[in-house]
Amino acid sequence: MLSHGSFAKIVHKQTRKTGGIMINKIGAVARIVATVLAIVAAFVAIPSLNVTLVLVVLGLIAGLAYSGEEVVRLFLVVLVLPAVGVALGTIPAIGEQLSALASNIALAAAGIAATVIARRLIDNSKGDVAGLSGK
Repeated sequence: MLSHGSFAKIVHKQTRKTGGIMINKIGAVARIVATVLAIVAAFVAIPSLNVTLVLVVLGLIAGLAYSGEEVVRLFLVVLVLPAVGVALGTIPAIGEQLSALASNIALAAAGIAATVIARRLIDNSKGDVAGLSGK
């Protein structure tokens, strides 16, 4: 028979596992919506929507689902995509839209990177506090 403490530990462990799965799903949806919005906004003006703000907020949300292995590629995208956008901007007839697309995706990626950096800072701070307290 399970004691109250054992049952609470099992429930807590399951909740943490399920919560992680939900965060991954929410992050995936935010990434998909950001990608679709970036593409649409590059080709069609959306006057009643602050696309920049929405892309960054979606990126911040999507960043919750990022793991450590993906961070290097993410930072590379944030750094390189604006330069790619400038190069694509020189293509006649469609360059302006392709440049806007690269900029839009870079905005969402920057939001993701901001969340990843903030999470890393929080984790480091927790470790520092735990080290100071001797735990």
